[in-house]
Amino acid sequence: MSHAVSYIPFAAPPIHCPTPSPTPRANFNSDASFTLGHNMLVSVLFENIPLPVKAPTRQGLSSSELEKLPKVTGKELVLGTECAVCLDDIESEQLARMVPGCNHGFHLECADTWLSKHPVCPVCRAKLDALFFSASASPENNPC
Repeated sequence: MSHAVSYIPFAAPPIHCPTPSPTPRANFNSDASFTLGHNMLVSVLFENIPLPVKAPTRQGLSSSELEKLPKVTGKELVLGTECAVCLDDIESEQLARMVPGCNHGFHLECADTWLSKHPVCPVCRAKLDALFFSASASPENNPC
């Protein structure tokens, strides 16, 4: 037994987009009152539940860690005398801070400002090793 399948051509009706009304809806405030009621309900339900507090993440180095970094004069810098933080030259008798590992040098104030916010070298982004600041670090183990 064979069934014949017939296809009926179908044309989609044209789509009409309504134009926005020049006047606001008459019941516009009902949305606002729903939101207000919802917010009040949520505040009553959750008023005694403590919200989780995210522990602040430590970004840069502490002042005690900064003091452990080597201080040199401009003439002792090995990789140039331009401070990459302020882009000024480090004079030969000016105090400078040298980042252990990569040996990049910066004005003392510039380095301390940067490193107190970012624990990486401003030039090469080398992360300052935590072992350098550990309590077991002694002068003979100091890489600098």
